[in-house]
Formats: sequence, C-alpha cells, structure tokens
Amino acid sequence: MRTLIKTTADSKDFLYLIRFLDENLKILDGDDHAFYAQFNGVDQIKNVVVCYENEIPVGCGAFKNYNDSTVEIKRMFVQPDYRGKGIASEIVNELETWAKSLDFKESILETGSMQTEAIHLYKKMGYEVISNYEPYIGVANSICFRKSL
Repeated sequence: MRTLIKTTADSKDFLYLIRFLDENLKILDGDDHAFYAQFNGVDQIKNVVVCYENEIPVGCGAFKNYNDSTVEIKRMFVQPDYRGKGIASEIVNELETWAKSLDFKESILETGSMQTEAIHLYKKMGYEVISNYEPYIGVANSICFRKSL
C-alpha cells in the first residue's frame, strides 16, 4: 500500500532518504558536487512529502519559497528499487497541489544534465525548460524548468 505524507524537513524519514540522494548526486555531479551541495540544505525547506510503500520510506520531495508567487521543487528522490512505478510523479503532483493551495502560481526547479530520468519526468509532467535562474545562471551542467500551477 502506497501512502504520501506531508511533513517538514526535520522528518527522520526525509533525512534518511536525502542521505541516499546526496550519495547519488556526489557521483552524478562529479567535480561540481560541492557547488551544488551548497544549495541543497534543508534549513529553508518547510514543505516535504514522503512516500511510503507498505510503511517503508521510498521517495521524497520538497519545495521552498523562491519568491512570493513561486516555489522551487527540491530534494526529489526515489529509491532505485522503487523507480518506474510512478512514485516521483505522485510526489511532484502532491507538491504542486500543496503549493497551489498556498496560493503559489508557479513552480521552478533545477536538475543536472546527467540526470536523464529527472529530465524526462519533468518534461512528461508539463515542465518547460527555461533560462537558468539564480543561483544557476551560467552553470553549464544545470537545466532549469518552470510550470504554471
């Protein structure tokens, strides 16, 4: 049975999952990892969704306020054994619905050019590639997306 739970960045299950995410990003980002890691802290994140499969935490995502009308999707991750089952799409949908209920008008996000699964997911979910936004302006490995909520 799959369950999505809204929580905060101090959730032990969220912190457990993002440890795996950070290990994975260290490999994908290579020499650029330290640059990206500085933007992946959880201190500004208040809105988190954790996905459970039979009470096991298997995926997560979050958003933070980018400005008064925009949220930035952050910390998206699904355990490898659970990928390809629609979990990431469910998490993104839940995050978008939550942000919309808080009167945000759009969602933005950044992913790395080596994260082909993420790029495919965001395009499939209606996100459009945009010019890199701050702090990713001029960063060749970054691909930024936007979607109206």
